[in-house]
Amino acid sequence: MSSAHAAPGDSAVAVVPAGGPPRLASLDAYRGFVMFLMMAEVLRLADVASRVPESAFWAFLAFHQTHAPWAGCSLHDLIQPSFSFMVGVAVPYSMASRLAKGQTKGWMTLHAFWRAFLLVALGIFLRSIGREFTRFTFEDTLTQIGLGYGVLFLLGFRKSRDAWMALGLILAGYWAAFALYPLPGPGFDWAAAGAKPDWVYNYTGFAAHWNKNTNLAWAFDTWFLNLFPPDGWFTFNGGGYATLSFIPTLGTMILGLLAGRVMKGGKTAREKMTWLLVAGAIGIASGWLLDATGVCPSVKRIWTPSWTLFSGGWCFLLLAAFYAVIDLAGWRKPALWLVVIGMNSIAAYMIAHLFEDFLRSSLRTHLGAGTFAAFGAAYEPFVMGSAILFGYWLILYWMYRRKLFLRI
Repeated sequence: MSSAHAAPGDSAVAVVPAGGPPRLASLDAYRGFVMFLMMAEVLRLADVASRVPESAFWAFLAFHQTHAPWAGCSLHDLIQPSFSFMVGVAVPYSMASRLAKGQTKGWMTLHAFWRAFLLVALGIFLRSIGREFTRFTFEDTLTQIGLGYGVLFLLGFRKSRDAWMALGLILAGYWAAFALYPLPGPGFDWAAAGAKPDWVYNYTGFAAHWNKNTNLAWAFDTWFLNLFPPDGWFTFNGGGYATLSFIPTLGTMILGLLAGRVMKGGKTAREKMTWLLVAGAIGIASGWLLDATGVCPSVKRIWTPSWTLFSGGWCFLLLAAFYAVIDLAGWRKPALWLVVIGMNSIAAYMIAHLFEDFLRSSLRTHLGAGTFAAFGAAYEPFVMGSAILFGYWLILYWMYRRKLFLRI
């Protein structure tokens, strides 16, 4: 815990040292928006929608608070890409800040890899809460970022041309690895893989190389995860998520790195906006085209290369929107509630994972369970969730007022 003006997760964005880069409030606000969407899972909109099935309004909200079953994209699916993207955006600011403090490149690199290790360890810790054994899985947001962060930081020392080349190699190589992995044969045990040959979301033809739990990433995890105790426990991930997704996730972070260089560089505000908008349009269009043609399906759960491009395009556009509204139009005060969250993103992440049950039981104890059904039993999950969400924000606001920011 630190009282310095530093944002967790990408602290340099929240630092304004003497001689360091100017700070963009839009970065904190964008990060805060992303973390708010994650914390807002406590609203349980899908539960409300199931209780009022005739309501298109609640069905719409529920769709955008859940992940697509396989193909497709909801607002909720953009949380992890945005968080990863913002890590990349922060790197040029972090490097400039540390250089201004007199740190050497060697020390900066050592710190980056230590930070990467801590992110992976924290992800494993949070995944293991309530388990009978340490859950060595690496598909969650923190571990995915941690696995690629060291390489991202090294690319921060290189020219943008090298970053673009690395991005191309990552996406092309990852696509080729999946495309070359053999499709399930006649004797494939679908049940053991947690998959179904007639699942409605299965692809056919060439695109079948990216089907759930029959692909390269699933096969890798059936070997890799069973290297950790207890032996032989892993056969499949129910959602189809995989360790190897950290490779194309690194691609998303590289897109953020490139955007960060543009934002920190000497371009005019108009040039920055144009660059972000054009990059966003190209990303969305190229990702959509690869998916529509069947060359590479756009699947968030295994972070296909087309998903990297498609979701990265949305990240560019979201950053442009926050930059236009907050830094250019000057709407900083209305965005304060997001900045409060964004400047403590690691704390927000941990609060959402650790405090829900405590706040839920405390509210029921002191206010009574019936209080949250005042608008009807159908809306009780939403009312209770709103109270818990407000509790999350109050904790973060208390930390913000006292300049307490959790750093890694």
